[in-house]
Amino acid sequence: MLESFRASRWSRPVAAALLCGLLLLSFVLAHEGRRIAQVAVLALPALLWLRWPVTAPRWRRVRLVVVGATLLLFLLDSAVRTFLQSSYRALPDSALVLAAVANTTPREAVEYAASQGAWLAGLGALLVVLIAGVLGLLSICNRHESALRRPERWAIALLVLLCVAGLAIKPWRRHHPLVYWPAWAASASALKQSWSDQQRQRDALLWNARAAGARFTGTGPSTVVLVLTDSVNRDNMSLYGYARPTTPQLVALRQDEGDRMLTLRHAWSVEPGTVASLSGLFSFGTRDADDPVDRTHHVLALARAAGYRVWWMSNHDDTAIEQQHARLADSLEMINREPGRSGASLDGELLDCLEEALTDPAPRKLVVVHLLGAHPHYRLRAPAHAPGIAVAADSVDAEMVEEGRPAWLRASRRAYDRAIGYHDTVVAESLRLTRRHAPQGGDAAWMFLSDHGQEVGHDISHAGHSPGTPAGYRIPALLWRHGAPFDAQAAGRPFRADWAGWTLAELMALEWRGVRRDRNVLDPRYVWEAPRLAAPVTRFDQ
Repeated sequence: MLESFRASRWSRPVAAALLCGLLLLSFVLAHEGRRIAQVAVLALPALLWLRWPVTAPRWRRVRLVVVGATLLLFLLDSAVRTFLQSSYRALPDSALVLAAVANTTPREAVEYAASQGAWLAGLGALLVVLIAGVLGLLSICNRHESALRRPERWAIALLVLLCVAGLAIKPWRRHHPLVYWPAWAASASALKQSWSDQQRQRDALLWNARAAGARFTGTGPSTVVLVLTDSVNRDNMSLYGYARPTTPQLVALRQDEGDRMLTLRHAWSVEPGTVASLSGLFSFGTRDADDPVDRTHHVLALARAAGYRVWWMSNHDDTAIEQQHARLADSLEMINREPGRSGASLDGELLDCLEEALTDPAPRKLVVVHLLGAHPHYRLRAPAHAPGIAVAADSVDAEMVEEGRPAWLRASRRAYDRAIGYHDTVVAESLRLTRRHAPQGGDAAWMFLSDHGQEVGHDISHAGHSPGTPAGYRIPALLWRHGAPFDAQAAGRPFRADWAGWTLAELMALEWRGVRRDRNVLDPRYVWEAPRLAAPVTRFDQ
């Protein structure tokens, strides 16, 4: 039957129509609006060549290879874009993707692929079927031998002119896979290179802080601990009303501390990834991941200029974070020796480092503790002996079933909640240590927040980072200080992680030219401005 179809007079027209349809479908899935037409024009030369009559078998084979390779490039380009759009609502050249690629080792890439195995396997199978269909149709279309009639020649000539125009227009041409992906690789490489040694920028930030007159306005010793965590969504913390008892120790501390501990109920990250989020946090929301440092400030540089001794201790193995932030500290401790998602380094190992810093005789101390938190893989973020979440259906599991969440996602939620449970013990102990080693006759404060949220079946059936849903941005934010109570009204104010530096500056009693008190959530003059997120968030007070 297949051979009879190949031999029929309708085989090549039908095959050509199907081939064009499959390619157009892949473009529609990968692009939006006018971009679909632009990419179709860029792929058109290969299709036009197929209609040119070629009788020599050798040249037909050459054409089959060249056209086949070109169309495969377009299909692979579409597959990558479709995956990024459906999983992260991101383009390949977005800051999120470029930063992730530049900051990922080959081992981490393999681990990531393993973590997304089911989705990638499905997309891969679909791609294989699509490629097989395209190659089969291509072999049929490659048999044109009849001469072109005059109307066909005119039509092809006009289409060739359109193709030439498309290739001549740079905004169009840059989306051709042969142009786009080499440029993309160069951008990722340049970004990674820019992170390799940022000593000049760190020196500039310290100079900026001194030039701005950074000073300490307190009267005695001061200890401030900033606990940063990764991928923790406040929706999964019983402290914020979650049904599962994931944060019993923080709940108990809030009851013990009363108005000395503040839970910011409506805290949001403005970035879905760690690198961009921390860049915003430490630059008071004024600096992106790769912006120059001229006329900008960094929290750690200001603290050092005001006489603080700064520690940075981390359970991450991250070149970008180390170069941009950690090396601004006076003391640096990176305990993670197992980079990658499969690393099982536990956050609790940092508690000894924290206590050592807290007992240092320096009169002013800022200690930054950077935790892995609940970063995927979730099952590795807690020790084997940590209590788990019951497999038997509870109200959370029942709600997920009602929402149509698959079994694998419900299991991921249990693993995530187990990680939050272990995380609760580490975060609570960091507060206890801060309280225990508060300086006599001085001030002590503690601040905790996550860099971004995590989607584990909250808004969609997905587990992981999620730029396109509100769950990717909902974070916890907690404050504690020795002595003076907090204004309870601050708990209900919306809070942005990229403005956290202004609040941290108050806890450290820092002053400098250019302080924005209207961005400090503790200040009565605080004025909220809603951030622009890639996710559909209409209200930030819930």
